[in-house]
Amino acid sequence: MAAARSFRTEDIRNVVVLGHGGSGKTTLIDAVCFASGTSRRKGSVVDGTALTMTTPEEKSHGMSLELTVAHAVHNGTKINLLDTPGYMDFLGDAAAAVRVADAALVTVGAASGVEVGTEMVWELCEKRGLPRMIFVSMMDKAHADFARVLAEVKEKLAPGAVPLQLPIGADEDFRGVVDLLTGTASVFKSGTVTGESEEAPVPDEVADEVENWSTELMETLATTDEELLDRYLEGEEIPVEELHAALAGAMAEGEIVPVFCGAAEQSFGAVELVRKLVELAPHPGRTGQVEAVGAAGEAVSLRSSDEEQPTALVFKTSAEPHVGDLSLFRVYSGMLVNGSELRNVNREATERINHLAIPQSKDRVGVEALHAGDIGVLAKLKSTRTNDTLSAPANPVTLEGVAFPRADISVAVRGAARADEDKLGEALGRLHDEDPTFVAEFVPELRQTIARGLGELHFLVQFERMKRKYGVSVETETPRIAYRETITVPAEGQGRFKKQTGGRGQFGDCWVRLRPKGRGEGYEFISSIKGGVIPTKYVPSVDRGIQEAAARGVVAGYPMVDFEAECYDGSYHSVDSSDIAFKVAGSYAFRNVAEKARPALLEPIVEIKVTTPDEYLGDVMGDLNGRSARVLGMDPLSGSTVIRAQVAQAELHRYASSLRSITQGRGHHRRKLLGYDLVPPVRVAKIVAEAEAEKES
Repeated sequence: MAAARSFRTEDIRNVVVLGHGGSGKTTLIDAVCFASGTSRRKGSVVDGTALTMTTPEEKSHGMSLELTVAHAVHNGTKINLLDTPGYMDFLGDAAAAVRVADAALVTVGAASGVEVGTEMVWELCEKRGLPRMIFVSMMDKAHADFARVLAEVKEKLAPGAVPLQLPIGADEDFRGVVDLLTGTASVFKSGTVTGESEEAPVPDEVADEVENWSTELMETLATTDEELLDRYLEGEEIPVEELHAALAGAMAEGEIVPVFCGAAEQSFGAVELVRKLVELAPHPGRTGQVEAVGAAGEAVSLRSSDEEQPTALVFKTSAEPHVGDLSLFRVYSGMLVNGSELRNVNREATERINHLAIPQSKDRVGVEALHAGDIGVLAKLKSTRTNDTLSAPANPVTLEGVAFPRADISVAVRGAARADEDKLGEALGRLHDEDPTFVAEFVPELRQTIARGLGELHFLVQFERMKRKYGVSVETETPRIAYRETITVPAEGQGRFKKQTGGRGQFGDCWVRLRPKGRGEGYEFISSIKGGVIPTKYVPSVDRGIQEAAARGVVAGYPMVDFEAECYDGSYHSVDSSDIAFKVAGSYAFRNVAEKARPALLEPIVEIKVTTPDEYLGDVMGDLNGRSARVLGMDPLSGSTVIRAQVAQAELHRYASSLRSITQGRGHHRRKLLGYDLVPPVRVAKIVAEAEAEKES
C-alpha cells in the first residue's frame, strides 16, 4: 500500500472531520479512503462496517463513539482524516482531534441543516483558529436542500461561507456537481462505488445559479488580495492554480469558508473532495510555529521541519486486547525514527520508539520513520499517557495538551459481584487513561465510588467497554448528596465530663459559645480563657473535641460548617484533668450548644448553563421551574438560548437525559458547584429520615 512509505511534511494534510451526530462524517471518510484506494472495501455505518467504526460498542449503537484516524492518498499527498464522534457526550475526543489538526472539514446534513452539535464543534475550531471547510452531505436524501443549508451556514456559522461546488439535482435526482472555479460539471457514473464521474457541460437547470455564484466567488476571492482584485477588475483571466492558492490563503486567514457537497453513501463527490483537500488544506509546515515550554519554563518555538529536534504530542490512548496500549501522536518537529529514544517530559521517563506505524483505523502500517507534521501510532509505551510530550532527551520541551471538557455529570457505581468489586478500581483507572473526560474515585464521605463523565450515554458506553475489555460488570445508583449542617443563631452552654473508676479519674469542664458565620467561611476557634480557669495546654483539646463532634452534626449526622466556637470559661482538676477529658468535654459542649443554636441543613447548589433551541425554550424553562431552579438570565445564541440558573444538586439527577428528551437530543448543559445553601423546610424531614435509614443499613 502506498501509505507504507513515509511522507514529507509538504505532502501531509491533517484534517479533522466534525459535525453533529448523524451528519455523515464516518460515511464520508469511508468513501474518501475507498475512492483514493487506501481502503479495500466500501463500508456502511448501518451495517457497522464503515472504515472508522472499529469497536463493538460503535457497531451496536450505530455511531462513532471515539476518535479514529484514517488516511487517504492522492497524487502523492497523504491526508490524515480524524473521525470524531458527533454525540456531545464524547466531545473530549473531538477536542483532542481539533488540537492536532491543521484544518477542519465540518459536515452538515442537506436535510437537517445546521444543528446544535454543528455549532459546538464550530466553536471548538474557532478557539483553535483552524481553517474550515464545509461539506453538505447526503444530497441524495429526501428533503435535501443545498440553498437552504448554505443560507443557514452563512447565518449561524460563517458569513464568509462561499460554495466552491453547486449540486446538480437533489434527493433521488442528485447526479453531479459543478466546480465554480473551473466552470466544469462532473456527472457521476451510474452504479459507481468509487465516485467516478465524467466531465459534462453545465446543465441548463443550474446555469443561472452557477453564473451568479461564480461571480460571487470571484468577487469574494478578489477582495482578499489587492493584486488579484486589480487583475480581476481589469478583466484578466486568472489561472485556476493561482485561484486555488489565493483561496487557500484566504481560508487559512479565516476570510473564506469553502462549501462542497456530495452523497457519501454512493461516494458521490468523494474524489472531488480529496482533490480540494490537497489543494486547499495547509501542510504542517505552513501553519506557523508551535509554542512549547522549555526545561527551565521558558517559551520555545518549534517548526514543523525535519531539521529540528523531534517532539511529539500523544493525543489519544487506547487499550486493545492482545496488543496492549496504543498511543496516537502527532510529530510537531523533527523526525521520529524506529529504534530511537525519546524523553517523556511529563513523567520523567524514557521511551524507546519501536513498532512505529501509520494508523488506518484499527490497522497499523509499519514505517521506519515519520516526518515532521505526520500522525502516527506506537504500541506498548511503558509510561506514556494522553497529553504527554515526547521529545529529544537533549532538548526536553513540553507541548500544550488537549483542553478536555470537564466531567461534571456523576453516577455512583459498584461491582455487580464481589469479584467485580475487587477489580473495579483498576478498571476505572484504565478507562480514564483511554478517555480523560471519564474520571472516578471513591468518596469516603459518601461511601460510594463516584464516576463522572459528560452524559448518560458516555457512562453506558464506558461500562460496556469495561465489561468487554476488563471483565468487570457494574451496577449504578444515585450518588448520595454531600449535605452539610450549620447553625443560624448564637447560643452558649457547658460541656462537662467527669468519670471516676476507683483509680485516677477524668475531669474536663468548658463553656462554649457558638456563632454562625457567612456561607463558605468555614470554622474558627477562639479562646477567651482568662485567669487560668482552663490550663493553656488543654484548650486545643477543647478545639479538637468540637471539631470531631461537628463532623457528625446534630440534625442528620452531616458535617457542621460555617460557625465560630469560642471557649470562654471552664474549670479543671489538678489530678484528674487531661487532654482526653477536655476533648470529650468539648464534644459535649458542642452538641449541647448546637442543638440550641437552631441547627439547619445545607445542600450543594449548582450553577448550570443550559443551551436549547428556541422552539423548546418554554418546555425547558418549565422543567427547570419544576426543579425549583432560580433562573439568573437568558442569552440568545443564533437560534438557541443559553439559560443560566442555580439549582439544588439533588434536583439534577438524570437531568441530562430529561433535557435531551425535551429537546429531541438538541439541548445540552454544563454545570459547576457554586456552594451551599439552606434546604427548604419541606424537604428536611425526608432527608433526615433517609440519613437515619442509611445509618441503620
